[in-house]
Order: sequence, then structure tokens, then C-alpha cells
Amino acid sequence: MKTAFVRFIAACSLVASITAPAVAADPIVFGLVDEVTGPQAEAGLLTAQGVKLAIEEINAAGGIMGRQVELRIEDNASTNPTTVLAYTKLTESGVVAVIGPLRSTQVQAASPTIAKAKIPAMIGGSDPSLTRVNNPWIFRVRPNDLYSSRVMAEFGIKELKKKKWAIIHSTDTFGTGGKNALVDALKAQGIEPVMIGGYTSNSQDFTPIALQIKSSGAEIIGSYMTNSPDVGIFARQLRQLGVNAEWIGSTSVVTDTAMKLAGEALWGVYSVADFAIDANDESRGYAKRYRAKYNADPDLYSAWAYGGVYLLKHAIEKAKSTDAEAIRNAMLSIKGLKGVEGTYNFDPNGDGVHGYNVVRNVNGKVSFIKHLEFDQ
Repeated sequence: MKTAFVRFIAACSLVASITAPAVAADPIVFGLVDEVTGPQAEAGLLTAQGVKLAIEEINAAGGIMGRQVELRIEDNASTNPTTVLAYTKLTESGVVAVIGPLRSTQVQAASPTIAKAKIPAMIGGSDPSLTRVNNPWIFRVRPNDLYSSRVMAEFGIKELKKKKWAIIHSTDTFGTGGKNALVDALKAQGIEPVMIGGYTSNSQDFTPIALQIKSSGAEIIGSYMTNSPDVGIFARQLRQLGVNAEWIGSTSVVTDTAMKLAGEALWGVYSVADFAIDANDESRGYAKRYRAKYNADPDLYSAWAYGGVYLLKHAIEKAKSTDAEAIRNAMLSIKGLKGVEGTYNFDPNGDGVHGYNVVRNVNGKVSFIKHLEFDQ
């Protein structure tokens, strides 16, 4: 009787093990510090779209190490103090890594918080100093402006044959760092700018700067402007005052927002761009998938964040762990990995990409011209 009862219990256990649903592994949670509101909310929307598309693709393919990926977004309202608060909220919620922030000035503000949290931060800010402050948790997904300034100077001087330069820059961390790098890059080519003008982001009147450019006799403008709406306003006012100098700017001059606001005022303008649709097979493939999902062409805002998600996937799978230190070490070991921003080769500072594309606004469409890569 006892033996029969034991057999009955064993049979019930077997049935239960067959019919009970499998317990799903806990998801891997990424955080995103994003400009959901504020003057840069359109850029924030595009950034989020890039992240969500990457996560959707990864989950459809089985996730990371068999685990699905979830996303938590915190709004930084396009300000530095709220960026710090948003980052703190995410790290205290137990996320594995954080994507963002994008703006150099926001990264600078959040850097102490990032260092204290001790989890990987995939940043988009391009000011060179951001990865040179002894913070081992910052990983830059985009190339920094030591490279963009060299591309600007080389293309403007050697290809466009221009010697008289005006430099326009926002006075925040990004703009000031870019301006300094461009001054140095031009100096290396034996050129001193004929005019340098700074302005406060979210300005509405660029007339004084435009008049300075006009009176300086500049043949070419090199710009580091943080906010896309500023580019649109500046471009219109510049052309209205009859300034028709060549222009090669940082990535903001070929964002969708800037080109829509400026219209024909930005036609013919060159840009150094970390992301260009026709730069490589990976960027073309991404553009195809992005169009299918959102019915629009991608730009840098979505592309850098999309690439950041896939870098995290690669590092976690390489480490076979979601431990922060293991991810950090795996990220630093990434070499020769092709992605939408180019080929990722991380150096000890946490910089992953070391080149830029030259593109041009041709009648409202961004046209790829060439890619320039530099030794680390």
C-alpha cells in the first residue's frame, strides 16, 4: 500500500513537471536618460525610437543570453540638473546599464553620479574631455570632436580650398570644446580664424554674429552648434543678410529638425557626421529597418542610441554576465566590431569610434561624400 502511494505521488510530480508552465528568466533592464520634454524633445523622441527598435529586434531574436530586454526611460527635460536626477533614479532602480545622456553638457553634469553608480553609461556627447576625467564607467558610442575638427579642417582647406575661416559655437561644453579643437586643427594647417563668435543656446537673434561674419570677409564657416533649432534660425538669418560663405558644421546642421526649419537656407551646407545612411552596409541596413518601422529616414539621434544598445548586447554576451565590472571589461575589449556608427575599437578611455563622415545637404537630402578614419 505504501509502495503504491509513493508511486502515485511520483506520477503526480511527473505530470506537474510536464504541464506546469516554464518560469521565464528575469528580464535584463536597460535605462535611458532622454529628452522627453524641453526644447530638445524632438531629438529625444528620435533617440527613444532608435533604442526601442534595437530592443524590439533583439527580443524577437531571442533576447540576450535567452533573457528578454526591458527599457526604463527617465526624462531629463533637456536640462543638466534633471539629467542628474534622472540618472540617479535609473541606477537606484536596478538597471544593468544606462544609455544616455546625449548632450556633452549633460554628460559633464552627470559624470560624478555615473562614477558613483558604477554601472556602464553609453553616452552620445562628443566633447573630448568627457572620457578623460578618470571615470571608468563612461563609454562613448560616437566619435569625439578631436576627430570631427580634423575632418572639418582637412576637408575645408584641401577639398574646398578655403583659407579664411569664421568659427561659430554655442558656449556650452560641446560648443566650446569643439571650437577649441577646430582652432587647434586649423592652426596645425597654418591658419588662424578671421573671426570666432560664441552664443547662448536657444537664442532667437543671431543677427550680430551674422553681421560679424559678413564684415570679417570669411570664405567658410565652421560651426559647433548644440541645438538643431538654433541651426535653423541662424541659417535663415545668415542667408537673409546675404552671407553666402561655404559652411561645414558639426552633426546638428544635417539633423531633420535643422533642415526642416532652415529649408533652402541650409542647401549646399557640408557636415561632419558620425552617422550617414550610405556610409556602410550596417548603416544602410539600419536605415531600411528604421524606415519600415517609423516611415522616416533615421538621423544621428536614433542611430547612436541604436548602436549603444547593440554594443551592450555584444558586451554582455561576451562577458556571459550582467555584472557591471564584467560588462565594463568586455566593452573595453571590443575591437573591429562593425556597427551603424562605423567600426568600434574601444580605447582605454572608453572611446569606441575614431572617424567621421563628410556629408552634404543636397536640395534637402543628406548625401554621403566620404569617410575619414584616424589612428587612435
